[in-house]
Formats: sequence, structure tokens, C-alpha cells
Amino acid sequence: MTGKLSIRISPEFTSFVGRGPCDPAFLPAAPLIFGFGDIGEPAVSMMLPADLDGPADDHLVVLAISRAACDRLFAHQPKAGGRWYLPADLRGIGRAVVAVEGDGEADNMLRAARSQELLCQTFAALAAELMVEVAGTTSLTERDITRVAAAHQLVNERWQEKLTVGSVARRCGLSKAKLTRGFRELYQCSVAEAVSERRLQRARQLLAQSDLPISSIGYHCGYMSNASFTRAFARRFGMAPTKMRGREVTA
Repeated sequence: MTGKLSIRISPEFTSFVGRGPCDPAFLPAAPLIFGFGDIGEPAVSMMLPADLDGPADDHLVVLAISRAACDRLFAHQPKAGGRWYLPADLRGIGRAVVAVEGDGEADNMLRAARSQELLCQTFAALAAELMVEVAGTTSLTERDITRVAAAHQLVNERWQEKLTVGSVARRCGLSKAKLTRGFRELYQCSVAEAVSERRLQRARQLLAQSDLPISSIGYHCGYMSNASFTRAFARRFGMAPTKMRGREVTA
């Protein structure tokens, strides 16, 4: 085969399978393009049409879907240029796409079905924040990446609790050192910084959307004193909560 096998699933969605270049004639209008590497790599990348001339050659599976279809079907468009660690179950679906032998009509129907499953499950994982964005190289194994992602999700969901590095690490099956390193590598922050960011963003939201006293907002967001809340808020947003509320009221 001189290029990838092109499977036009609909006018809005094409799957390219195999080694070699993608035929641009099969691209839908205004496409979003997912490259799945060699399926052994734990990453999926968003690519541009220009990337099909060279960089995409080594991707064993490339999915191209129109932006209009993304909005209609998934109400979501992944970040341009984004790259995410690919969970093992999605890599398994990708391998199943590549594993189909032959190029008959029935073979292409099977490739099309598995490509649709891969696309839908990828969007579902992105929407559920189950895919950790690649921000550079990491020393973690895939299992540890999954556990660090679970720890990050725990922070997002349980930020009102008294979370420490030790308690989060125990809940997610990691050592404190590995959790700390994982947060630095994947999220460029510490666990404490992630908790603080979540609390302060919620405080800012309450300042704008409620008439709760500022001291009550601080307590609701995990601060034991108004002074500590005010200091943390001013460091993060460059102004005290009272000034922020006054600006929101006059806006």
C-alpha cells in the first residue's frame, strides 16, 4: 500500500489506517484531526491538515472529523495542538482498528465501526477529564499516570476537605514522593497549589454570584480565618476580596 487506507465513514468523518501519507481528498471540510501514533505510544495528538504531509505518516490510525460534526455530536472541540496520554482501553480499540486484515467491503465496515468506537470513546474520555495532557516528558509509568490523574480529579471534587499530600497519596495508591513528582510533571504545580487554586476559583465565583459575607465565603472555601483567606486571594488575583466584589458590582 502506497499510503494509508482511507475509509470514508460519512461526508464528515474519515479514518486513515496504516503507514504512509493520508490522501487529503478524503478529508472532511474544516477537519479536526486525531493522530494515534503507533498505538503502542500512550498518546493521542491533535494535528493540522498541513501535518498530513509528513508528520502523520507514522501514525497507524488517523481520524478526521469536521468541526461541525464535533459540535453537533459531542458539543466539544479539543484544544488545538493538544496531546494527551491515551488510556490502555483506548489503545486497545486502536489496535483493533489496525488488526483488521484485508481490504474488502466487510473488512472496511469493521474498520469503520471500530474507528467510530475509538472516536466516541476518545471524546468521552476527554469530557470526563480521564486523559492527562502531555506537558513534556515524564518519568512515570502509565499506571502511575492514571493514579496521578485520579489524584487530580480527587482534588477537583473534594477540595473542601482537609486534603494533604499523604491523604491524597493513600487514597490513590501512590507514595508521597511519586504523587508530588507526578503533579509537578503533569500539572506544573504541587498538590497544595492545586487545592488552593480550586478553592480560590470557587471563592471568586461566590463573590460574583452571591451576596454571602466575605468571611463566610472564606470559611466555605476552606480558610479558617478571614486574614488567611484575604492574603491568599490577594496573592492569586492581585486584589483583596472586598475590592474584587466592588469591581464585580460596578461592572
